[in-house]
Amino acid sequence: MSWGYHLIVNASGCVPQSIRCANNISLFTKTLVKKIDMVSYGEPQIVMFGTGNKKGYTLVQLIETSNITAHFVEETNDLYLDVFSCKPFNDKDVMEVLKHSFEPIKSETTFLVRQAPILQLK
Repeated sequence: MSWGYHLIVNASGCVPQSIRCANNISLFTKTLVKKIDMVSYGEPQIVMFGTGNKKGYTLVQLIETSNITAHFVEETNDLYLDVFSCKPFNDKDVMEVLKHSFEPIKSETTFLVRQAPILQLK
């Protein structure tokens, strides 16, 4: 039995304009939610902040089964994405949308099945 599914993506060498455009990030988010058959809870929050090598947009999209978050690093054209849901989803679908939206040169993924430890009650 598992509680949730968590995809972690580290991607480098994204097309610079794609990670510097709030409209593109919003379109990515809406496309991703639809592709993995989730239900958005409100609009995506896309905020530019940070300084130096931390500057970039951060995305938070609540979904009925948890959340999608990402940070886009302008200095290096990297992105860091997390998709967490108690409803199963296909990680290959996530990568398809990500590659289409940001065209990273290289990416690495980690997929976790999450479950809190079982407590033994006395």
